[in-house]
Amino acid sequence: MPTVNQLVRKGRVKIQKKTSTPALTGSPQRRGVCVRVYTSTPKKPNS
Repeated sequence: MPTVNQLVRKGRVKIQKKTSTPALTGSPQRRGVCVRVYTSTPKKPNS
């Protein structure tokens, strides 16, 4: 265990938390969830 003097001189280093999505760090509004992926059939008049 460090002494008080050692803590005053150096201090503790905070652990940097690593994000699971580093590409979204600058723009959080880009994150989304795809509910379903499907192809829609064409509507009748333009057949």
